[in-house]
Amino acid sequence: MSHLKRFGRGLAAFSALAATACAAPAAELHEASPAMWKVADQDTTVYLFGTIHLLPKDTDWRSPAFDKAAASADTLVVETLIDEGNPAETVAELFKLAVGENLPPLAARVPADKRDELETAIAKSGMPPAVFDKLETWAAAFLLLGAQFKELGLDPGSGVETALRKQFEQGGKKIGQLETNAEQLGYFDTLSEDAQRKFLADILEDPAAMKAQFGGMIEAWGRGDVKAIAESFNSDLAASPELRINLLDRRNANWAKWVKSRLDQPGTVLVAVGAGHLAGDGSVVSLLKKQGVKVTRVQ
Repeated sequence: MSHLKRFGRGLAAFSALAATACAAPAAELHEASPAMWKVADQDTTVYLFGTIHLLPKDTDWRSPAFDKAAASADTLVVETLIDEGNPAETVAELFKLAVGENLPPLAARVPADKRDELETAIAKSGMPPAVFDKLETWAAAFLLLGAQFKELGLDPGSGVETALRKQFEQGGKKIGQLETNAEQLGYFDTLSEDAQRKFLADILEDPAAMKAQFGGMIEAWGRGDVKAIAESFNSDLAASPELRINLLDRRNANWAKWVKSRLDQPGTVLVAVGAGHLAGDGSVVSLLKKQGVKVTRVQ
């Protein structure tokens, strides 16, 4: 599933703005136990929890160990904060970066054998084709992901971060972010045109194949199979070093630095980020260990 898998557990929050809720069967995660780690010193505890940003409606991903950790936390930290009830500010930030000048038609920016799939994806998006021609390639791909998520039966309201934000808001607890909307979008906006076009071409895939592969990814996540997640993530990025650097390596390094520095402040924090950022070599977990920070897996 290439980039679509990665965004389903990585940066899909923005694409959720273009997706509509779907009545799809919930994923059955028997004895769900998505991976979770703990970093702690005498007066600080930071839980690191790998998430899926968008899930089929009513997916049950919680466990007693996770609920205990979440209840003990006084602060939730996610990748970036989006006001899903009033997304105008985020959408404005997106289009401020997204609209380009003197761009070729979007169809000219994909291989010839992908143009039929592009036309189908645009039709499913419900947006006028002319809109996409005015967008930079990465932004057009972003908006088209909304239609792809709908094909997978994913509900923007059923993602892990959405549920956690509601929980912490209701508990009157603090909620923070690792990146601003502009910072996160900037990782895409600074990609070369070649990388952007590869990203666009890679999301134009067969819905049936995507659904099967995404289902397998959710199952691996639900059972806490970090090795499978890492292998999938690394495989997706192997052919795109630029995407790996921009969307994974730079961000993981920033986040590991944040976690380490957070130990200087007392309290208990739940950090919830895409599961791929916590799996494998170069992950936040791996980088912390290399820096001498003790990281203990607790689920």
